[in-house]
Amino acid sequence: MWSHVTKLSRFLSVALVLAVGAGATPHQARALSALGADEGPEDVIAKFFDLLTFEAGTTPDWDEVRSLLIPEAVVVLRSSRDATSVFSREGFVDDFVNFIENTPAGEMGFTEKIINMTSMVFGDMAHVLVLYEAHISGSPRPPSQGVDSYSMIKKDGRWLIVSITNEIPTADRPVPEVLQN
Repeated sequence: MWSHVTKLSRFLSVALVLAVGAGATPHQARALSALGADEGPEDVIAKFFDLLTFEAGTTPDWDEVRSLLIPEAVVVLRSSRDATSVFSREGFVDDFVNFIENTPAGEMGFTEKIINMTSMVFGDMAHVLVLYEAHISGSPRPPSQGVDSYSMIKKDGRWLIVSITNEIPTADRPVPEVLQN
């Protein structure tokens, strides 16, 4: 069930998009965005995914990405069928930069979009599960799916990512039922 704050945050996000589309000045857009300071955990995760999506010849705003994670954040990514890689916040950024520089993503762009998510909030902690799809723009390979588990904490009125754990669905390990459409 959506909380009142989450409903207000969603309303303000839609209002911001409409205001920008209607020709609002950057100052007006920032002012409206500031009203949505009480973003819910799902809003922060959506912003995180938006930041990691980029067009050819551009790169993510790494300072903005960092601002969504606590400095001590831990990111665990599936690196092969049998192995995971563990990163600090800076290690995650460095690994993503390496991905951009050493794959066609840097020249072609990259899209990572949320397919489905579910969350549980209890006080100042939250857990969010995300089914996502990742794709190097223009690649003949079809998009690949993954599941992320986010632990979050509300600190100084903002939701921040504490940890991310990643898993890749397979025939033996299908997408969790809670994330299936």
